[in-house]
Amino acid sequence: MDFNNTSPWFKLCVLFMFFSLKFHLSLAADRITATQPLSGDQTIASANFKLGFFNPGNTSNYYIGMWYTRVIQQTIVWVANRETPVSDRFSSELRISDGNLVLFNESKAPIWSTNLNSTASPSVEAVLGDDGNLILNGSGSSLPLWQSFEHPADTWLPGAKVGLNKITGENTRLISWKNKTDPAPGLFSLELDPNGTSEYYILWNMSKNFWTSGTWNGQIFSLVPEMRLNYIYNFSYFTNASENYFTYSLYNNSIISRFVMDVGGQIQQMSWLEPANQWNLFWNQPRVQCEVYAYCGAFGSCNLKGQPFCNCLTGFDPKWADEWNSEVYSGGCARKTKLQCGNSSLVNGKRDKFLPSFRMSLPENPQTLDVGSAQECESNCLSNCSCTAYAYDNSQCSIWIGDLLDLQQLTDGDPNGKTLYVRLAASEIPSSKSNKGVVIGAVVGSVVVVLLIGLILFAILRRKRTIKPGKAVEGSLVAYGYRDLQNATKNFSEKLGGGGFGSVFKGILPDSGVIAVKKLESISQGEKQFRTEVSTIGTIQHVNLVRLRGFCSEGTKKLLVYDYMPNGSLDFHLFHEKNSKVLDWNTRYNVALGTARGLTYLHEKCRDCIIHCDIKPENILLDAEFCPKVADFGLAKLIGRDFSRVLTTMRGTRGYLAPEWISGVAITAKADVYSYGMMLFELVSGRRNSEQSENGTVKFFPTWVARQIAEGGDVLSLLDPRLEGNADLDELNRVCKIACWCIQDDEAQRPSMGQVVQILEGVLNVNVPPIPRTLQVFVDEEEHIVFFTESSTSQSSQAQSNTSTASSSQSQTKSITSSISSQS
Repeated sequence: MDFNNTSPWFKLCVLFMFFSLKFHLSLAADRITATQPLSGDQTIASANFKLGFFNPGNTSNYYIGMWYTRVIQQTIVWVANRETPVSDRFSSELRISDGNLVLFNESKAPIWSTNLNSTASPSVEAVLGDDGNLILNGSGSSLPLWQSFEHPADTWLPGAKVGLNKITGENTRLISWKNKTDPAPGLFSLELDPNGTSEYYILWNMSKNFWTSGTWNGQIFSLVPEMRLNYIYNFSYFTNASENYFTYSLYNNSIISRFVMDVGGQIQQMSWLEPANQWNLFWNQPRVQCEVYAYCGAFGSCNLKGQPFCNCLTGFDPKWADEWNSEVYSGGCARKTKLQCGNSSLVNGKRDKFLPSFRMSLPENPQTLDVGSAQECESNCLSNCSCTAYAYDNSQCSIWIGDLLDLQQLTDGDPNGKTLYVRLAASEIPSSKSNKGVVIGAVVGSVVVVLLIGLILFAILRRKRTIKPGKAVEGSLVAYGYRDLQNATKNFSEKLGGGGFGSVFKGILPDSGVIAVKKLESISQGEKQFRTEVSTIGTIQHVNLVRLRGFCSEGTKKLLVYDYMPNGSLDFHLFHEKNSKVLDWNTRYNVALGTARGLTYLHEKCRDCIIHCDIKPENILLDAEFCPKVADFGLAKLIGRDFSRVLTTMRGTRGYLAPEWISGVAITAKADVYSYGMMLFELVSGRRNSEQSENGTVKFFPTWVARQIAEGGDVLSLLDPRLEGNADLDELNRVCKIACWCIQDDEAQRPSMGQVVQILEGVLNVNVPPIPRTLQVFVDEEEHIVFFTESSTSQSSQAQSNTSTASSSQSQTKSITSSISSQS
């Protein structure tokens, strides 16, 4: 149809429809007024935030919420109608009514309001600020009538206050979502001590205090040492006659950052990384997930050594399976079978029994009974239908009534591990007596026959079986069959370690060659692309890099096969003195040099610069001669550049994390240099950088080194005391100086790994480095605060690493070249 020849009235109608649709999608304003409400897909926007209807997940519920404009993942920072969703956003409306901002649902009933006692005024309007504060203005007042900063949901934005009104007793608190798709108030909250002290608490169910910030000392909260890292965040605490509150701001306003009271019970500080399009966890409290009270809910047990952390006790299933599948466990577990005690419907039911759960931390608030034996303790619990468990330890009987909360599965050898006897229906516990005489003979006979046949078949297959490598992908890289690797690893039974990209298992090939097999998880690439990337990694070979021998790709099964390192990882030899021989100084120096050579090859000798992104002792493996080999380079690209997985695994290794990971700038090879420097400190001391020293104090070791180097102090005092001073003084001094250069705040001041190699080889001299600004704070104030604290989740000898590729930058600033000179 020729639009130019159509009726003017038709053109006018088309234009009217267009502008109506345009207006419907966006109000193109930052405010809601008496004449301009908000409905449907309309939004109001400021420079940094939008406000409108949203629906979390795949639910049909809609809420009025606020989110970032620059963050590609819709991240909700505030919700109005947390407990009262609407089902039809087009029939619902947020508007000014009687001097309030009110949300009317599809039935035109008010379901949320600012709830002010004010008279109607046409001048009242709601304005969305650039800081994310929704302010209700008007009625001739210069002060806000109401503001969202005083009514937060689960998120605390820079500039907002979380505190206590001393006059009204009202606490401005953060409350977690109920789960990841339901913004209704959840179980966990952060608030200031209602008794008026300067401590913050995290509460479970508004009643159980399980974490405190410690008191404010004028600079930081005593139990939150991460606050000292103030080159990004400016924390402030205020107190006066009417209120106590805590607030923070950003030194660089271009950074996007937020506090979140997470559904998992941890308060988290998140920063948005623009290059990776991913939220990065800066710090979280409590540091250990299992320290969150009742994290796994009723009858759920938390185990830091396993994934997932939560499991139901035997005889129980998740109460809400969907929530457990989305990693929200606070709903707990429910019995598979009802108890006989107190249940009149089970007339012929057998009496309840108790099943022991070993190495458990016992729940709180037990009732103590005065009995003479374990049998009496059990009998007393059994006779009380409300008794759900008992324990008998050191001649003391403890019983628990009702739900069992905050259970933890402890490790072998933990002195706090006790045996907890949990009450179950008889049908949930196999009888040890029934039909014993009839069954035993048949079972034993059958087992013997089956074992003999199995052994014979296994011996035959063992002789005949050879691995069929398939065609080589590149050079000596071999394509293995999944069944071959399954047999080599004895069905993946001997686990060496695991991390963000998968688990590692020890295997033995038919030719008696020992291998390490990594089972990759969440591979997003297709078959052809996967093989291409594996081929690229396989061509990267260096004496100080762990060699990739082959791979397996069968459908969703993706595995990598590496050389096995018999001496495990560096952390085992540095930090676990009871289990290994102390590394002498010569070995440590060679580990530092070899690691630097391996990283130099990745950064400068490959076709594309490969950034490792997770250099730490756990990712430096040692062969039979203690030659160091950098493990797991290239995996981020292989996984498909899923930086969310890279950053998630950074949570446990923040002590090695360069500042640029937090500030959100582009990551270069200098991030590896920083991590390498942090690792050098630990090579010198033989301890974690923030570990408790022998005299019982907690010092951040790099601060101590920086002070000694700057003041020309005794560097031998820095050495691992187990070496008894046996170290080359020049080498020790050189390593300490390099470490301090590597952790400079400005990445341009850090040396390249190639320069580090030359310094360690004695080709270059190195001058005294300046004290990094982040460490200068500690030195000036003569404080020893933990700079970063690691997660207590241990990493193994074949721990994961995270890698990415980036273009290499060869430029060096004048500050480096003037401080590192050629040796004459």
